[in-house]
Amino acid sequence: MDLKPIVSVIMGSTSDLPVMEKALKSLDELEVPFEVLALSAHRTPVEVEDFAKGAKERGIKVIIAAAGMAAHLCGVIASMTTLPVIGVPIKSSLEGMDALLAIVQMPPGIPVATVGINAAQNAALLAVQILSLSDDKLAGRFADYKHGLAKKIVKANEDLSKIEGYKFKTN
Repeated sequence: MDLKPIVSVIMGSTSDLPVMEKALKSLDELEVPFEVLALSAHRTPVEVEDFAKGAKERGIKVIIAAAGMAAHLCGVIASMTTLPVIGVPIKSSLEGMDALLAIVQMPPGIPVATVGINAAQNAALLAVQILSLSDDKLAGRFADYKHGLAKKIVKANEDLSKIEGYKFKTN
C-alpha cells in the first residue's frame, strides 16, 4: 500500500508524542493517511520553514501542530502556508495555559484553529471534518464515528437506569 499523507501531525519534540498519539489513533481508525514529524520553531527553524512552504505541494491538506510553553510552532507554520493549521496546546508548564494563549492569540491574517489543552483527538477529528468537505467516503466514516458516540451515551443511560441502592433515584 503506497499511501501519500494528507495530514501532517507536527510536534515540537517527541516528548509530545504521548498526547499526540490520540490524534494518530483517530486518523488511523478513520483511514486518513498521515505523517508524524518533530519540528521545533526554535531549534530547527529552517526545517520548519521548508516543511511549511512545501507541505501543500507534497499533497498535505491539513496540518495539526502541537506545542507547549511558548508554543510558537503553530503560528510560525501558519504564517508560511495557506493550509489550515490546527493547534494543540500541550500541558507542559502553567497547566498548559501558556501554550493555549500563545496559540489562540494569533495576529490578524494568521489563523490557527485551536483545540483544548492536550485535546489531540479533537484536532484529528477537526482535520477529518475539514477533509470530509471534499471526500464523501471519509464523510461517511466520520458520520459512522459520530453515530457510534451517540450509541455509547444511549448505552450509558441504559446502564445508569439499572443502578440500584438509592432511595431518591428517580430513573
